[in-house]
Amino acid sequence: MLLQGTVSTSQRGLHASISAMHMQMELMGINNANVQGFDKVGYQRKDPVVSSFADIIGIHAISEAVDDQVGRIAETNNPLDIALANKGYLQMLNTDGSIELTRDGRLKLNEKGELLGLENQKILTSGGTPIVLPFMPKEAKDITIDSNGKLFVFNPETQKMDYVDTIGVVSSDGKAVLEPDIKQSCLEFSNVNLAQEFLEMVPYRKNFDANRQLFMLQNEALTSAIQQLGGQ
Repeated sequence: MLLQGTVSTSQRGLHASISAMHMQMELMGINNANVQGFDKVGYQRKDPVVSSFADIIGIHAISEAVDDQVGRIAETNNPLDIALANKGYLQMLNTDGSIELTRDGRLKLNEKGELLGLENQKILTSGGTPIVLPFMPKEAKDITIDSNGKLFVFNPETQKMDYVDTIGVVSSDGKAVLEPDIKQSCLEFSNVNLAQEFLEMVPYRKNFDANRQLFMLQNEALTSAIQQLGGQ
């Protein structure tokens, strides 16, 4: 006897409803992450991207795209806080030797005069080397950073501002940003618009509820059919 058949990639019944609910939960998760990042310094919102194979591979078809628009800039009156008013990222050297890109401009100095990030990452110059001040300033206000990232420190001996180095700002693909428009004594908060996030979440919730109702109907019909077959 010859058996003939085909393999179908279409999803039907309970499986399709469950897969659709998983998709909506994943999409809502991205929105929730944006809402939670609203007040985070340097946070960039994520946009969900769904491939055309979503019906086949489910949640694995979802990826994220970073929205690189500049966020809300606020003054802090701390000379070691900086914000990037243009697109780009600060380069930081982690303790494991990896390079991290960030828009979190909360900087500090250690006892060696090294300029560090919030978690002690070393801030890099435009040439890729750590920034080290030649001497420790008496006060943070003795440090000046211009819009192009050039860092100066007040020298009490000469009563002048000494040039130290230039803070490196690069694009997401590592290319130098020539005009980063750095704002000293400022921080950039997220570029998340809460109203937009809540509006985008509405269709996800509606689709989830619709698929949940469909799942319940299908489950009830299947349960009823099994009971009828079992009674015969």
